[in-house]
This record gives sequence, structure tokens and C-alpha cells, in this order.
Amino acid sequence: MSGPTALQRRLAAPQALLAPGVYDPMTALLAEQAGFEAVYLSGGAVAYNLLGRSDVGLTTATETAEVLSRITDRIQVPVIVDGDTGYGNAINTQRTVRLLERAGAAMIQLEDQTFPKRCGHLAGKAVVPVKEACGKLRAALDARRSAGTLILARTDAAGVEGLDAALDRAEAYADCGVDALFVEALRTPEDMDRACRRLAHRLPLLANMVEGGQTPIESADELGRRGFRIVIFPGGTARFVVRQLQRYFGSLRQHGSTAPMRGEMLDFDGLNDVIGTPELLARAEGYEA
Repeated sequence: MSGPTALQRRLAAPQALLAPGVYDPMTALLAEQAGFEAVYLSGGAVAYNLLGRSDVGLTTATETAEVLSRITDRIQVPVIVDGDTGYGNAINTQRTVRLLERAGAAMIQLEDQTFPKRCGHLAGKAVVPVKEACGKLRAALDARRSAGTLILARTDAAGVEGLDAALDRAEAYADCGVDALFVEALRTPEDMDRACRRLAHRLPLLANMVEGGQTPIESADELGRRGFRIVIFPGGTARFVVRQLQRYFGSLRQHGSTAPMRGEMLDFDGLNDVIGTPELLARAEGYEA
């Protein structure tokens, strides 16, 4: 049998794992270069950057897998990927798991919303019955080619049925044999502590930090002390980039030149250094010798 994967080894460490959100190979490369040990690809990020639209279930399993495959082709660190609801029933979920596993996922997140889903911090969500959600999780576990491909079970029930029901659901999902748990949209520090007391001793528990969302923003160290083992900032990258591009395009439109923004930009050589163009060209020359 093979040994534990890099992500499994990292989750066994005492410090919480901090995984920034990425949405393409460039953002993933920059996160890896910054020293992050894992990255997170959310369904929202795919919708924002592939479609320019909201996270309301418009993307497909194949679109997410295509984005993921381009990311995993470029970086070495593990990628946690949001598989939404599995894009349908248990059989759809199995196909989704196979697609994402082949695309290089280290951990696949699956949630218990109805399909089409919506962002976990938007109002108007609905969840499927517990029995159906458990069936889909068991189907996901059966679909894996490797037990090293981890399954993360997310429940959105806190905003629909209340926190007690959400924690009950998380317990039921743990009993299915998943590898990690995620209780979405915890509203207060007290809710966060309740979730950790109930669940953190069983499986790694994920904390989702959404700027302007329903869960209080805390640092990875603070969340680790509460008992969370994985901390994600899934949409912060897109929100930051959008704000900066609004500034850039506004300046370019006003001045007709990039000169006012030049000090905040990489030049041609600087960008090529980041993406490794000199090394790539040298490797190509080696094959010509």
C-alpha cells in the first residue's frame, strides 16, 4: 500500500493548514511561490473567472475539471477543489469525483445543497434530505481510484435548518467515512466553538473565511486554536484582483496610457521571470542539442 499523501501528512501536523483561493494557473503559481502548502479552487472562483457570473450553479463538472487540470499541470502543491453538489445525483457525483481525481485533485469537496446550488453565503439555499446526502457521499467514496484522494463533506444546513441540525448532519457524514468536514456559514465565534467541540476530535474541520460573508473573519492561527484544521480564503484572490483591475482600467481609460500605474506593475522581463520563461527556453534548447 502507498503511504500517506502530502495533504494527509500536512493535516496531521499541529498547525492549521492555510489554503488561499486560486482560479487559474497564474494565481496558483503565485500562491505556490509565496510558500503556501496547498491551494483551494472554489466553484465560485470558477464561475467568476470562467463565466464572469455569480456562484449560482451555472458551471459544470467538466468546466471545473478543465480549470483544475490546468492548475495541477503548473504547480506541485495539493489542490482542494470544490465539487459543488456533485452536479446532480449519486451517479453524477461519481462521475464528478472521477473527473476531478483524474484532473489531479488532492481533496474533493461535496455539499448537501439542492441542485442548482448557490454560494453558501447567499440567502435562499435549500438542502437535500440527509439520507440522499449520505448516499451521494458513499457514492463519492466508492468512485475514488485512490484512498489518497480525500473527500470533504460540506453541510449548508446551518442557514436552513439551524446549527443543531447542521452538526447532526456533519456527524452523519463523518459516519459515512469521509476524510474531512465543513460546516458552512457559522455565524458567531460561539457557533464556531460549538462546531469544533462536536466535530474536531473526529475529522479535520474546515473554516471558510469570506470577506463580507456570514462567518467572522479570523486568522489561521486563531482558527487553529479553536480546533479547525483547514482554513480557506476562497474568494479573496478574485475580490482583490477585481478591485485592482478596476483601478487599472479606470486609469488607462482616463490617461490613455499605463504610465500612471507603471510603478505598480511588472515590466515585460519581470513577468517572464515570475512565470519561468528563461528556464523554459533553456530547457527547449537542451532538447535541440
